[in-house]
Amino acid sequence: MPRYTVHVRGEWLAVPCGDAQLTVGWLGREAVRRYIRNKPDNGGFASVDDVRFLVRRCKGLGLLDHEDLLEVALEDNEFVEVVIEGDAMSPDFIPSQPEGVYLYSKYREPEKYIALDGDSLTTEDLVSLGKGHYKIKLTPTAEKKVQKSREVIDSIVKEKTVVYGITTGFGKFARTVIPVSVGKPLIPERCRMLLALRINVLAKGYSGISLETLKQVIEVFNASCLPYVPEKGTVGASGDLAPLSHLALGLIGEGKMWSPKSGWADAKYVLAAHGLKPIVLKPKEGLALINGTQMITSLGCEAVERASAIARQADIVAALTLEVLKGTTKAFDTDIHAVRPHRGQVEVAFRFRSLLDSDHHPSEIAESHRFCDRVQDAYTLRCCPQVHGVANDTIAFVKHIITTEINSATDNPMVFASRGETISGGNFHGEYPAKALDYLAIGIHELAAISERRIERLCNPSLSELPAFLVAEGGLNSGFMIAHCTAAALVSENKALCHPSSVDSLSTSAATEDHVSMGGWAARKALRVVEHVEQVLAIELLAACQGIEFLRPLKTTTPLEKVYDLVRSVVRPWIKDRFMAPDIEAAHRLLLEQKVWEVAAPYIEKYRMEHIPESRPVSPTAFSLEFLHKKSPKIPESEDL
Repeated sequence: MPRYTVHVRGEWLAVPCGDAQLTVGWLGREAVRRYIRNKPDNGGFASVDDVRFLVRRCKGLGLLDHEDLLEVALEDNEFVEVVIEGDAMSPDFIPSQPEGVYLYSKYREPEKYIALDGDSLTTEDLVSLGKGHYKIKLTPTAEKKVQKSREVIDSIVKEKTVVYGITTGFGKFARTVIPVSVGKPLIPERCRMLLALRINVLAKGYSGISLETLKQVIEVFNASCLPYVPEKGTVGASGDLAPLSHLALGLIGEGKMWSPKSGWADAKYVLAAHGLKPIVLKPKEGLALINGTQMITSLGCEAVERASAIARQADIVAALTLEVLKGTTKAFDTDIHAVRPHRGQVEVAFRFRSLLDSDHHPSEIAESHRFCDRVQDAYTLRCCPQVHGVANDTIAFVKHIITTEINSATDNPMVFASRGETISGGNFHGEYPAKALDYLAIGIHELAAISERRIERLCNPSLSELPAFLVAEGGLNSGFMIAHCTAAALVSENKALCHPSSVDSLSTSAATEDHVSMGGWAARKALRVVEHVEQVLAIELLAACQGIEFLRPLKTTTPLEKVYDLVRSVVRPWIKDRFMAPDIEAAHRLLLEQKVWEVAAPYIEKYRMEHIPESRPVSPTAFSLEFLHKKSPKIPESEDL
């Protein structure tokens, strides 16, 4: 018998349908009838006939025709919403499809697997798992470690030994309260990352979870059934206790859960729709699921991967701006950076050379000012290797810490099967990722700060030799004036967000947790800083491409022309004022999807592989060493020095 799960005014009802000729309208009326029957005051309705409603799918929110047959309009066990006309939306209403669900609008169940062992997960892998590109399985070695760890727990329970967190409660009054969390739920990508990371930690075999339970958790992940996890509420001390408690709540069939098939619904219905049963926890398994730093580090993985992507592309955007402003490439000379050999600085200078070397990639713009007497540019152009470079090195440092953290056991107590005992410690403390993510925010912000100054130079005719605000008919049109204001506002907001959260600590849990990391906020604000950096660089990318319009018919280097063509494939030139937000969003999307890097990277790598001799334009300060020797007075060999 087909069955449908129907959402009416915040409640979920399972409605069986035995007759093949029943319609969508019947399903809506039957759901409303059951809703009224369950309410002491009949929900405020005299009868079902008084209720006017719409019916829509939870997946995609498409409206359904009341006259359509259920067997034609819906699949068995599909989730639908009944929207009663005249209802005002409650402040705590949870929409079927969460923010960011467009990422799942074309969701296809993945066929490929990533094998987790608890030791070798990368930040790139975790982001891919978050995007739904892979399912999860355990390595045979991980399965054995999990089993041995569980044997220790079973022995403790059998012998009735008093052990914290196994045969006792954990934390003061923890047996009575689930920690409070607030805020909107994590979007599907981030909840998938959180769940995948928790699985990876459990796969290490130090948590005492049973292999049976862990495999159930993996089945939930592979079905993309994602618990409702509020984004706020962790202080990063006893791990991310509050959000991980919500994660576990969904796994045991309580609270809300989301899947591409169902939208938000009661967890028990979502699990049932995917042929899954709620997990029944054994001793120690509750604590194993909720203790650790996975909220901080899963968000931190996204932050560090997006930071890495925008940092690479910032070099390309800045190189395009330098061309538009007719800057010199002398500051990127290999010898300059060899005497201050920070890895990031050297790499950024190399990228600039690979994109701007006009002997290798002829640039008509560069040729137009090759013999000018300009010796040096403003810092925002000349110092890109130094400023962008340290951002790259910061990202590398943070990525190392986050990679270590995602492959670490962060439970308490820890189960050491080789010793046959459990030990209480403090691996759940989030100070490492918290400090690293505070540092990431500070380091990556500088890419936006220097980008905003370059946007100012592009817009300012006294500095750019281009029309004011990059528009031909100034006065009638404001051009990039407001876009520059937006960039300045984002940079200013970042200044506040870069204040480190991990320097603060508030004692919690009756002074048991008397020093905390505030790592959850460190992760969330690092992500926000990265997003602002992306948006500021999107504005610079648009401004630089607009500047190119005023230098035509001259062309820039081949790789930068390819970048220009990419931008023009989604944003047309700015002739007269228009609504700019869609243009900025389109450019932001190019950066977010790393399209700018994909276009330029082959040229950068070709330059690297071919070991092309460095082009060194003639400089007004250059001199001949041979000429210098001729001018130097000769000292007689016999004369004492």
